Amino acid sequence: QLQLVESGGGLVQPGGSLRLSCAASGFTLRHYAIGWFRQAPGKGREGVSYISHSGDSTNYADSVKGRFTSSRDNAKNTVYLQMNSLKPEDTAVYYCAAGSMDRLLRSIADYWGQGTQVTVSS
Repeated sequence: QLQLVESGGGLVQPGGSLRLSCAASGFTLRHYAIGWFRQAPGKGREGVSYISHSGDSTNYADSVKGRFTSSRDNAKNTVYLQMNSLKPEDTAVYYCAAGSMDRLLRSIADYWGQGTQVTVSS
């Protein structure tokens, strides 16, 4: 079965950190760019971070720039999103997605994960 599985979400206080993981099963991630998206209650899906298939190019939404960092370990078939200085407005379900960079930037992906909840609250 071809799938992406996110993990690492949870409840964290404002100013705290979390690291999300996105692991692939059934296919090799190194052939794909990876996007991280989020959707808060009552809001549309937002692309927050993109990383090229090689990891040498990244792109971040202005809302997370300087706080979030995407990286990948192709040997482990896993991509990460390090989230620091978290704010209540970062609360959302976070999804990873695999595809070509130009399509991910248009929120089009070959594979989507099921999502992991991130809640930032005191």
